[in-house]
Amino acid sequence: MALHSNERPGRPIAKFESMLKTDDVYFFDAEDFEDIIHHYLNNGKIALAKKAIKIGLQQHPDSIQLKLLDVEVLVFENNLDMAEKLLDKLQLLDSSNEEIYIQRANIYSKKDNHDAAINLLYKALDLSDNGYDIHSLLGMEYLFMDDFKMAKKSFIKCVDLDSHDYSSLYNVIYCFEFLEDFDGAIHYLNDYLDSNPYCEVAWHQLGKQYFEKRMYTEALTAFDFAIISDDTFMGAYFEKGRVLEKMGAYLAAIENYETTIEIEDPTSHAYLRIGKCYEKLKNHDMAKFYYYQTVHEDPLLDKGWLAITDFYYERKSYEKAFYYINKALNIDGENSLYWKKCAKINKALEKYDQADYAYKQSVDLGNYELSTWLKWAEVAKLNSDINSAIQILAQGREFYPESAKLQYKMAGFQLMAKDDINARITLIDALKNDIEKLFMFEEEFPQFATIDWTTSIVSDIRKRSK
Repeated sequence: MALHSNERPGRPIAKFESMLKTDDVYFFDAEDFEDIIHHYLNNGKIALAKKAIKIGLQQHPDSIQLKLLDVEVLVFENNLDMAEKLLDKLQLLDSSNEEIYIQRANIYSKKDNHDAAINLLYKALDLSDNGYDIHSLLGMEYLFMDDFKMAKKSFIKCVDLDSHDYSSLYNVIYCFEFLEDFDGAIHYLNDYLDSNPYCEVAWHQLGKQYFEKRMYTEALTAFDFAIISDDTFMGAYFEKGRVLEKMGAYLAAIENYETTIEIEDPTSHAYLRIGKCYEKLKNHDMAKFYYYQTVHEDPLLDKGWLAITDFYYERKSYEKAFYYINKALNIDGENSLYWKKCAKINKALEKYDQADYAYKQSVDLGNYELSTWLKWAEVAKLNSDINSAIQILAQGREFYPESAKLQYKMAGFQLMAKDDINARITLIDALKNDIEKLFMFEEEFPQFATIDWTTSIVSDIRKRSK
């Protein structure tokens, strides 16, 4: 039995789902089908959207909009050839339909041909009365191409068309930040707030820009306005806490972090910041308590484990520090920072073999910081393996060829290994690079600083530099 949709009460979606559960067939307007399909697509229910498209086209076989929704699903499922064939047919029927160009642009975007996608989107824009969605798509295409200036322009147009489009507002600020144009972001947000003075999102973003420029008083004011606009805005309280922390107002910072916990469920980041504040206040018991709360809330937060490790390391409780860094490594053995911290603790415990292994792990996992090479070489020396120390520094020089600190240390180790020829070459490189840092060599290797040939080289290079 076929019934018209108006004969059943309720919304089209409820009626459609009721129809699927029975043998009845309801008739819907094409517009109703469009609403139903959009609802399912927006909620990620692709199978139901496809079913609605199929039934919709059975009832309205000439509906171009339903066929375009069919294309949208085909593109989503990467059936690009089929989607293009259907678009070819639709373009013959309605060559001025902007949606056809939008879907063709989506296809080109899927194929990573973003230039072609942008060209088609501009054609769609010429045919559009509003263009809001098209500007948003253009912005995303420009982001794919890392063209942040053009992306910014597109998202600004979105915000101009809908001042409550916070997703585009965030994208505008993201582009400013990527371009490191914090002044531009501040100017834009202030202009925006002139028209939208109670927008907590804009105040929040403005505060973050001031924070980046270390304009803490202005940042604090911006976050206060964000809170006035929405006193449940957790992000504003958290950022205000960060500002107060930077300003040394640790008790006030704690108060704001605690407010975030009261508004929503506790977060490990809030607990961690509270712990840091208490440590600055030298209230070590409360600091330790909140550090433990941090890892209890989120056992995978590396900063929490590092905070506990550092807490004990700074108090020379190296065994406890060792215990907690190993607990962290059991959770994430691929974290190079954990391994570097582990190496540092093992060195303090005079477990030089284990420290050497930990530094190697850290480097193998991508930690190429200058301090890593220097400290690893120092551990190899303490382990009475000068040749390994020299090899480690040679690796480090590949990453830091202009580091005088590394060169002076390497020259000293080469002298310890009685490799005078290479030591002479390395020392000359270091002196030419930065003769003012010679004191590093003299302090670390006083036994070699006064031998005849080193003093001769130093004297010669000083004369040349004049």
